[in-house]
Amino acid sequence: MRLAKLLAIISITLIASGCSWFGGDEKEAPDVPEQQLYQEALTLLEGENFVAAIEKLQLLEARYPFGQFSEQAQLELIYAYHKNYEPEAARATADRFIRLNPNHENLDYALYLKGLTAFEKDRTFFEKYLPIDETQRDPGSALDSFQSFQQLVSRFPNSQYAPDAQKRMTYLKNRLATHEMHVARYYVKREAWVAAANRGRYVIENYQQTPAVPDALSVMVLAYNELGMTDLAADSQAVLDANFPDYQSNIQLAKKESLLNTATFGLLGNSEASRPVQQPQNKPATTQERSWFSRLTFGLFDSEEKTAE
Repeated sequence: MRLAKLLAIISITLIASGCSWFGGDEKEAPDVPEQQLYQEALTLLEGENFVAAIEKLQLLEARYPFGQFSEQAQLELIYAYHKNYEPEAARATADRFIRLNPNHENLDYALYLKGLTAFEKDRTFFEKYLPIDETQRDPGSALDSFQSFQQLVSRFPNSQYAPDAQKRMTYLKNRLATHEMHVARYYVKREAWVAAANRGRYVIENYQQTPAVPDALSVMVLAYNELGMTDLAADSQAVLDANFPDYQSNIQLAKKESLLNTATFGLLGNSEASRPVQQPQNKPATTQERSWFSRLTFGLFDSEEKTAE
């Protein structure tokens, strides 16, 4: 009987000590005051240590959700996410702040950061240093950025961020209009005249005063003529002639490009006659026909080929 009691006491002691072994080393983070947490986060932001700043701001928001610095911490968190190249987190935090604080005095700053994050979302390293046409890419982020800046300018016209937002809106408007014209040219090549006319009309209605407007009118003229809507084609042509009298359309050329011409980057399948090249007077023009090998190598081995002959 005494042995059983002794074994029970030993078992309880081992279980209690085991709990301390496996869980006793975990120490709870100290309870840092709200103002101290906020100042530490600001110091990290000034030092561009955005990862550590995000951790501090998240901790501040979790421990003091209704504190003195809670709203300002959310704004700083949006900025930290933006600078740390986390666009989705920055957008989600900005949307939450705008939804929970519709009358905040710094709401214009949240809208500006939201638009700026979307503006730089699809600008990769290669696009910054290589001549890549952004207008041919998906305009989703550009459209989101334009809408955020538009909301900022309309609600806070006197904001300190409004001038920069207006400049970015002008760039985005031109980019979106040019993208629509790329799509319209695609429809012209496929002879989808209804879709092409709708794209041109969309540019006229939504992106006025952009360089793509004359191209949009030209697409509408071509599409309406192909559809047999001569009245609408005449109206579009009249608007084009009145506002852009010196405009020369290149939309018709897009229609004539064949699949072979597109696949060979214009080397083959071109149905249009090429313009004659004027030869210098001191060098007689030669009519020697280039071989297929010369065309495939872009003339790199022409001298060797002549030597071999």
